[in-house]
Amino acid sequence: MTGNGEKKTPGGAGRKSSGSGSKKPRSRTHAFSLIALLLILQPFATPRPAGAGDEPFTFPSNIGLTGLLETPTARVMKENRYRLGVSQARPYRTYFGTVGLFERLEVNVRITEILGVPAFTQISSAYGNDKDKAVDVKLQLLPEGKYTPAIALAILDPHGTRLFPSQAIVASKQIYPFDFTVGLGNGRLGKQSLPSQGEGFGLELFENPRGWWHDAQLFGGVQFALSDRFAMVAEYSPIRYERQTNDPAQKKYFPGPVPSRINAGLRWKPTRWSEIDASWQRGNQVGVTASLSFDIGKPLVPIYDPPYREHSRGRQDTTTDRIAAALYESGFSDVGVETDGVTLWVEAQNETYYFTPRAVEVILEQLASRLPGAVDYVRIRLKDNGIPLTEFVTTRAGILGLSTGEITPKRFRELSTHRADADPARVTETAHRKWLSIGARPTFETFLNDPSGFFKYRLGLSAWLNTYPWSGGTAVLGLEGYPVNNVSTSNAPLSIPVRSDIAEYKKERIALGRLMAEQVVKTRDPLFARVAAGLLEVEYAGVDAEVAMPLFNGRILAGAGGSAVRKRQPDDPFRLKGEDTFHTAFLNGRLNLPEFDVHVDVKGGRFLAGDKGARVSVSKFINGVVLSAWYSFTGTSMFQDSFNRGYHDKGISVDIPIRLFTGHDSQSTYRYALSPWTRDVAQDVDHYRTLFDIIGRNVGVNLDRDAENTYRRKR
Repeated sequence: MTGNGEKKTPGGAGRKSSGSGSKKPRSRTHAFSLIALLLILQPFATPRPAGAGDEPFTFPSNIGLTGLLETPTARVMKENRYRLGVSQARPYRTYFGTVGLFERLEVNVRITEILGVPAFTQISSAYGNDKDKAVDVKLQLLPEGKYTPAIALAILDPHGTRLFPSQAIVASKQIYPFDFTVGLGNGRLGKQSLPSQGEGFGLELFENPRGWWHDAQLFGGVQFALSDRFAMVAEYSPIRYERQTNDPAQKKYFPGPVPSRINAGLRWKPTRWSEIDASWQRGNQVGVTASLSFDIGKPLVPIYDPPYREHSRGRQDTTTDRIAAALYESGFSDVGVETDGVTLWVEAQNETYYFTPRAVEVILEQLASRLPGAVDYVRIRLKDNGIPLTEFVTTRAGILGLSTGEITPKRFRELSTHRADADPARVTETAHRKWLSIGARPTFETFLNDPSGFFKYRLGLSAWLNTYPWSGGTAVLGLEGYPVNNVSTSNAPLSIPVRSDIAEYKKERIALGRLMAEQVVKTRDPLFARVAAGLLEVEYAGVDAEVAMPLFNGRILAGAGGSAVRKRQPDDPFRLKGEDTFHTAFLNGRLNLPEFDVHVDVKGGRFLAGDKGARVSVSKFINGVVLSAWYSFTGTSMFQDSFNRGYHDKGISVDIPIRLFTGHDSQSTYRYALSPWTRDVAQDVDHYRTLFDIIGRNVGVNLDRDAENTYRRKR
């Protein structure tokens, strides 16, 4: 699944609005009444220990970031928890997604729709109301102490058009059941609007601290927890709507000050994973927010893989045949088992389990009751299409001790070794080899923010047929069908259209996505190499090759690669378009930081349009879910259009394992990405897979990390 696209604003279209309004007197008297009510209700609140913390005051604000209503607090979501929601306080309707990315770091992505203010009316009426995309970040600089408040820095909408930007320093102190907040912010929370930044970032707090101080205004409020499920909120919002001239709503809705800067509401958590707010804002508007929040990577249905039960007739077979049969029935293919009387060698391809240590654990469970009597050592090698990826070495005593509970999983890991530099195959004969795979999955892609219509999409199936004729060799056939498809664009392809013409390919209801051959090899160093040729993706055909090697126990992956391709004809799968050949050449690197469940990728070299530079991607791994963000730095002088010149390719994505929803283990994942379709900067071929994908987490530092969370843990 992917979601892409962006808005272009030709001639400044989409920023016109009209209307009128009248100035009303401000009224703050009801704030004192509300505070008095909170004090009266305090004795009836549920008692709570005096320990300070962010819970239960982690409700979303109007924009999604944890806060009061229109202002942030110093509270942040728990690490590895996310929420999705929508809020409305006319004329703003906001769709948001928020994640506690690290401890004390919260990231928020939002789309704000300005009701009653149409955009791109000169092009089409299909776009509807004006909409703005923004990213917000909040860093809790200091957690709350016994006598000291939590202090946080909130950076709102620092990039691009910056319609609703601010940088705020905010402090929150919990005196349960109250949570008090006071802060200072500029821009949206300050005295005047801030200028747009285009491809830059505006951080006045750091770039011009004196200017930030002169623009900043105070805000604050209080939350009162009636119970674990209910809370009341009141705030003073400093927003001067009549001065926010960059706001498309200003002319129509805010020609003068709002009636009141006091907002108040009631917050309700019907369940641990749902939140609902109802409020009265600006003295004349009802506000409503609804959101859902969950722990990232926690299965919605508990994962249960039924144990293998051996048939009575199978017990008459040799020990090695019994082990091979047990592993095949447990989700492995290409299984081989041999012994020399001292060491038992087991080789298998994992077809089922998302985590490599979990696959090893399943093999150990099957070996525990079937180990030949004379065996002292066990070597388990896992492979992918005949290519060895990792080896687990342990002892008979360790397996039996773990099975009976005589030794702990931690002690078992100390007695064993996980090696990523697996030697060439030792087993000479295998059974249940996989020669063919066929399947299909539903696919939903979105194309957002095109002037011809904000929400374009296509819904259908992506099917594949792969054959594996020899070790490391794969033939790939990929078909795509989208019976529901309204993808189109009013944007013309740009000066070097390596991707800005992608809508011509995406609008096809039936497409031959791939028809290619791939060969992967591995040496003992271990050096990996991959070459692929054919119809590589929906837009390009040609040759793609790379090499890669893990270094320092997999702490670093280093590689190089490139491609030479030509464009395909959108409406004819076997014809090529034009005579131009595009080529890329890259040095690739990955830094694995398992201590933080993070890896950083850098791809540097020549991209498809000829622009040279680098793309940096940062990914967070959370129980199988991968959150990624990327940003490019390339020269753009070769482009003749203003949209690509000076542009930095950027985007975010999430990879979600299907195992979280099915109740059983699986290697399948779904991917959803938000990135521009209509730019040509820092573009590469859409690879079927890369060597970094193949190596994946099968390196020493990551295997150790995954093993800590796998053996004998509740899944």
